Amino acid sequence: MHADQLAVDAGTVRALVADQFPHWRALPVRRVDSAGTVNAIFRLGNELAARLPLRADDPEEVAAALSSEAAAAAELAGVTPWPSPRVLAIGEPGRGYPLPWSIQTWLDGTVAWDRALTEDFAADLAGFVRGLRAVPTRGRVFTGPGRGGHLTSHDDWMAQCLRRSTGLLDVGRLRSLWGRLRTLPRETPDVMSHADLIPGNVLLGDDGRLAGVLDVGGFGPADPALDLIPAWTMLDAAPRRRFRAELEASDLDWERSRAWALVQALGLVWYYRTTNPRMHALGLRILDRLGV
Repeated sequence: MHADQLAVDAGTVRALVADQFPHWRALPVRRVDSAGTVNAIFRLGNELAARLPLRADDPEEVAAALSSEAAAAAELAGVTPWPSPRVLAIGEPGRGYPLPWSIQTWLDGTVAWDRALTEDFAADLAGFVRGLRAVPTRGRVFTGPGRGGHLTSHDDWMAQCLRRSTGLLDVGRLRSLWGRLRTLPRETPDVMSHADLIPGNVLLGDDGRLAGVLDVGGFGPADPALDLIPAWTMLDAAPRRRFRAELEASDLDWERSRAWALVQALGLVWYYRTTNPRMHALGLRILDRLGV
């Protein structure tokens, strides 16, 4: 998927675990089939997962990011009735793998890719978002550089996406939409946010209800509109209306959620066109729900 992507396999993970965490060395290791773009995921026994960053980076920066993710996961734990992974250990480079990595708890459930999600699920997900927003920010504000701060800070990225989308999408229509959405005012302060509520980060139970939420390392303060984007990343019309009603989203925050969804979708379409069909299709689906 990435020009700087690292190669990692189950044998490497098995050796890393044996070297650094010998109390887990007897657990079987198997790769998890995932459309994720940031980490390679390996099941470690029945209750653990090893997550290894996929892109080459400075090891010290990766270690700092993993520590931040662990702190975010710990802060989120127990906040809502729905479980999320906890970071149990952070490993070091070794066995030819050049970066720090982590071991987390495994959550059972089915990821929400390609599933028809119900209004009850939408109500559950709204409950999860309300639970996050109830956590005090303690004076913290969004510090970036990802989605969640000022829309206009993504102008350069959107210009690149529009150039790359020539021949794939209706670039003129998308440019016009972004031109309108990017200047929407902000009237609400930062709230605590998951920041990446897409189908691959949401688990369903056998009953189709919300069973858990993954990839919680980005938990932190952000624009309240950011965690409204499941309306566009995973919900069709009726569940979308239920989600909005449950959260009592204002017209302005709802429009800003469309802007954040557009920022995400436009990159997915061109960047993963040939390397990650599921992410590419998600971008197209979001644009369809946005009416473009």
